[in-house]
Amino acid sequence: MSNLLFDKWDLSEVEVSDLGLVRYICLDETIPHTSGRHVKRQFAKSKVSIVERLMNKIMKTSINSGKKNKAYSIVDEALDIIHDKTKKNPVQILVTAVENTAPREETTRIKYGGVGYQVPVDISPQRRVDLSLGFITRGTYQSAFKNRKSAGQCLADELLLASNEDSRSFALQKKEEKERVAKAAH
Repeated sequence: MSNLLFDKWDLSEVEVSDLGLVRYICLDETIPHTSGRHVKRQFAKSKVSIVERLMNKIMKTSINSGKKNKAYSIVDEALDIIHDKTKKNPVQILVTAVENTAPREETTRIKYGGVGYQVPVDISPQRRVDLSLGFITRGTYQSAFKNRKSAGQCLADELLLASNEDSRSFALQKKEEKERVAKAAH
């Protein structure tokens, strides 16, 4: 059996450089559709392909709720656009974008003596990936709203900006904002 995603992209050449996220960015499945077989087990979403998790995040908006084929075509179009622009493996660009936009620290609220305080805490790797994918999809939908570009083109732009650590990336701005708030709470 071949190891090609969408019958185009080789997943064996994709590397995760952030050691904390290696176990949580899955690159095993070539067909990004698990039919929810990992839903009932705790922490099993780390076994779901990173591309499918991106597609599932795209489906969470009210417009695309439950439309897996639409999310599939958006991601496929975005990966094609990325490949045309960079001539690199687009799944590697996606993984790099997730690594670059995954925050390392955030704040949580604790009450002590009737007064609430913001306390900085480290983020678990699973939550880092979840937040990163959420930031990327929110940035995609914000840029696609009332715009001539398709959602696939906006997703490709967001992934390219995030993978290049460009300050215009919505996801990177959100990551830096979250880390800035946590640093101020020290």
